[in-house]
Amino acid sequence: MSKGKSTVRDTVVLFATLMLFWLMLSGTLTADVLLVGAVVSLLIALLYPNGLSFFTEFRFTPAAIVAGFRYYGYFFKELVKSNLTLAGIVLSPSLPIAPTIVKVRTKLKSRMGRLMLANSITLTPGTLSVELEGEWLYVHCVSVGATEVEAATAEIVSGFESYLEVMYG
Repeated sequence: MSKGKSTVRDTVVLFATLMLFWLMLSGTLTADVLLVGAVVSLLIALLYPNGLSFFTEFRFTPAAIVAGFRYYGYFFKELVKSNLTLAGIVLSPSLPIAPTIVKVRTKLKSRMGRLMLANSITLTPGTLSVELEGEWLYVHCVSVGATEVEAATAEIVSGFESYLEVMYG
């Protein structure tokens, strides 16, 4: 697994991801479209060797694939929960908000796992990943139950991290 250094595998994974994305957007399999997609995908993969794609650093094991499906189930559940919670806060006449930045710890080591964690937190309404520094992630919350590191980590990070650790390490 790479830690900031690009490998041939990372470049191939980035090329394959870009090519797949190109095919999904173009909607056709004609030779000219395939050629343009292959050339552009190859150029991007070579020019940005440290680029991240969903499959960069992904552990292609049966457990990681199952964790990937479970992660998305968990993410969508948290997305619905946070939308309902935030709607309740906004619709409440007293507007019970207490904006806070909390410091949480992540045990994820891979770049992609940490990126997915920060993005998952940001995509759930009411929270925003502000900074990732070492093992620490700073999260802005509209309202949070716990502000101590361990309690906030359990509340905000642990659910996502349990799946991402299996997927990316």
